[in-house]
Amino acid sequence: MSTAAKYKLADFETFHNVINNELTATAKTRRAIDPSTEQALAEVPVSTQEDVDRAVAAAQAAFPSWRDLSQDDRASYLNKFVDSIVAYQQEFAQLLGKEAGKPPQAVGIELFLLSHQIRQTLNFRLTEEQIEDTDERSIVLRYVPIGVGVGIVPWNFPMLLGIIKLVSALLVGNTFIWKPSPYSPYTALKLGELGAMIFPKGVFNVLSGEEDLGPMLTAHPGVAKISFTGSVATGKKVMQACASTLKRVSLELGGNDVAIILPDADLAITVPKVATMAYLHSGQVCFCIKRIYVHEDIYDAFLAAFVEFVKSLKSGGPADAEAALGPVQNSMQYAKLLDMYSQVSKQGWKVAHGGEPSSSKTNSGFFLPPTVIDNPPEDSRLVVEEQFGPIVPLLKWSDEEDVLRRANASLMGLGGSVWSKDVKRAERLTRRLEAGTVWVNSHFEVGPQVGFGGHKSSGIGVESGLDGLKGWCNAQAVWVKK
Repeated sequence: MSTAAKYKLADFETFHNVINNELTATAKTRRAIDPSTEQALAEVPVSTQEDVDRAVAAAQAAFPSWRDLSQDDRASYLNKFVDSIVAYQQEFAQLLGKEAGKPPQAVGIELFLLSHQIRQTLNFRLTEEQIEDTDERSIVLRYVPIGVGVGIVPWNFPMLLGIIKLVSALLVGNTFIWKPSPYSPYTALKLGELGAMIFPKGVFNVLSGEEDLGPMLTAHPGVAKISFTGSVATGKKVMQACASTLKRVSLELGGNDVAIILPDADLAITVPKVATMAYLHSGQVCFCIKRIYVHEDIYDAFLAAFVEFVKSLKSGGPADAEAALGPVQNSMQYAKLLDMYSQVSKQGWKVAHGGEPSSSKTNSGFFLPPTVIDNPPEDSRLVVEEQFGPIVPLLKWSDEEDVLRRANASLMGLGGSVWSKDVKRAERLTRRLEAGTVWVNSHFEVGPQVGFGGHKSSGIGVESGLDGLKGWCNAQAVWVKK
């Protein structure tokens, strides 16, 4: 029997909370918006405190028996889960395109990374570490699950980033509540519906809601850990809320990633890669390149080639297979970016390509022109802040120590890269960047092989990899006197 036939979803048009493997409705509903058309999407639940209490109680009740399964048994459930996602890949692709505004190319990337992430993570096993074993005693360090975990998932990668949290939490023995962004709740609710047919009752729950749902979960005494991905400002509020109950917390927050281009860089290879990583998902990725520092000897040539590449990037919605850039995902972020774009004329920035959008919006969708700013001041908002959109500054440098100082001046420290034919020199410089993940001649190359996380204001803890699994556990030292 095929996976699709065994785990059959009734449709991809109606949406419910998933609590204790039951599809539940709420008295109040809401609709998110398709950012490519600005049309309302289907109704989704608005969860209340009662819904939160029921979901936490179900997850608590399911925890002991789920915890006591072997890692192999839990992995077996998760393998069935990923098989069921793959069986409905076309339906999830269409739904993801509508809720996130992603063109087919971007949708394909997210779905590929999702299945790859699950498959690879399921190869990991947390094992006990033998610290000492003598005739007198043994000391073992082991990792035990925490209990009920909550994943607060952002709108830019509504499936992938939630899956990373879910799979890590469940594999090591926790139960889980997925809270999607109000801007992109649809795929998560359908993932929960699939999960209800696969996992034991209460293991995997999904709650949709408004802006008050996150605080209900962070304050709940029955929740043992919050894993949050989002902005620095909201991350601080999450951490503060978790303090009252001493919840475990991991925060994957914003980034203001740099790319430092050395004078020997091969422009034919480097420019397309750097530009792609700057405008991926229209710049709405925490790991996107946000600041590009180009050595003065090649600055003009790099800028010209960069602009030509950006000109080739077509914008379009989920129905446009040729589009590389989609819309800004929601009206809130669109308004923030309009304010950033308005600084072009207010601050007198030099535009190499694109520029401020027309004040009289005629087309539907939250689309903005991909824009390149030529060497703005170092203290300009576009350099200091995380823009999270398709407007990118190129800046000149001449001295190594100076460019490292400028790169590390940001309060954020998520990622950074150095580009050069001289790999040893580039690696030496990357090791001096104050960031959680650094690359030579690439950027945003992440995967389940190793965890990723931020330095400074870019977060606490890591996601993915073995260290990501350990983040969903408490360490326990076992001393045995012989």
